[in-house]
Amino acid sequence: MFASATTSILRKAIRSSTAASCNAQQFRSISITPALLEKLNVQGLADKVNLEGQNVLMRVDLNVPLSKDDDVTVTDDTRLQAIAPTAKFLLEKGANVILCSHFGRPKGEIIETGKNGRLNPVVDPLKSILGVDVKKVNDCMGEEVEAAAKSLTKGEVLLLENTRFYKGETKNDATLAAGLGRLADYFVMDAFGTAHRAHSSTAGVTDYMKLSAAGFLLDKELKYLKGAVDKPNRPLCAIIGGAKVSTKLPVIESLLEKCDTILLGGGMIFTFYKALGYDIGKSMLEEEYVELAGKLMKMAEEKGVKLILPPDVILADKFAEDATTAIAKASEISGDWMGLDVGPETLEIFKEEIGKSNTIVFNGPMGVFEMKPFACGTITVAELMAEATDRGATTIVGGGDSVAAVNQAGLGDRVSHISTGGGASLELLEGKELPGVAALSEA
Repeated sequence: MFASATTSILRKAIRSSTAASCNAQQFRSISITPALLEKLNVQGLADKVNLEGQNVLMRVDLNVPLSKDDDVTVTDDTRLQAIAPTAKFLLEKGANVILCSHFGRPKGEIIETGKNGRLNPVVDPLKSILGVDVKKVNDCMGEEVEAAAKSLTKGEVLLLENTRFYKGETKNDATLAAGLGRLADYFVMDAFGTAHRAHSSTAGVTDYMKLSAAGFLLDKELKYLKGAVDKPNRPLCAIIGGAKVSTKLPVIESLLEKCDTILLGGGMIFTFYKALGYDIGKSMLEEEYVELAGKLMKMAEEKGVKLILPPDVILADKFAEDATTAIAKASEISGDWMGLDVGPETLEIFKEEIGKSNTIVFNGPMGVFEMKPFACGTITVAELMAEATDRGATTIVGGGDSVAAVNQAGLGDRVSHISTGGGASLELLEGKELPGVAALSEA
């Protein structure tokens, strides 16, 4: 079962599969018809209100990485670029844009520099990206901030200080929410990554606004993650991976109500194997969820949903890049071996299922993709997603690790949508209401 010849065959198969996928056709744009949203978006806000000269408070995510050398130089401006469409749209309408964001986790302390500090490092990059001057204040509420907001005339940008310098921000403190509310009459939420948090700047502030709307970023997330899953172009296939079954069981249970097929991978599969009575060697296990995993498999059978567990896995004799590896049937794992990736037979089945699906959601890696010997499953799924997009399927990648894997494979531009929120993506797929969305005005 663990013969080195078998391992050699696997490696050859991996190389040929990867090479073939690298020659896949170029990405082409696709369009989808999303479910109608009930919440007002920024375009709808502009249709309802003449925004010229009006102050609009825009909640964004400015959590960019800073250089380790000086703690002030922005090393990746992706999140800054992401706010540009909504901000520029508002500026074109003549609105004054007041940008509001947290930065790291200062936990109520005022920190001058670094990843939990002031937002000074983003000022110059924002000026360049937005093409206008960006004024900054050293607080996010109070008389001086209100005076700065009132002095804005038309098409100006004001950046507020780190909202988490106030402890009350993460507790949805009404005083902070009201303080923010005194700066503008209208609110635009464009920070999907924090939409699952009921904070003063994401939810509470809407109580003090005339109208609150979703920005283009948030709107797109809702259209794909909610619209495409709630009203999909069938068949709908979800590929769920990741290490911990505890974080994914609620998602799987929710998806059983929506999906035609669910493909499982990652460390969590061993809890399902245990529920089937298999020996899993030294593979990862969350013993307290074994019974629930068994119930989910039974539920899938009753609902007629194909819940597919990998029939084979890649084993390792240790958790390391230089480990000795082998392939085994899922029912034949034993001893000190641990499973760290899905096997070639599994990937053939996944290829078939993905190939006949018209909407595909990918959340969580298939194995320990950070280590090259155990990256094949995750990279292959990313490649299959890209191929599905090429033929016109709607493909959605959500969750930090799966996003990282798709980008690592150089396939980020060959899927329909990459979600910007890890926890928020999971909660939306799980069917939960996001406080930062629930608080917005009705369309």
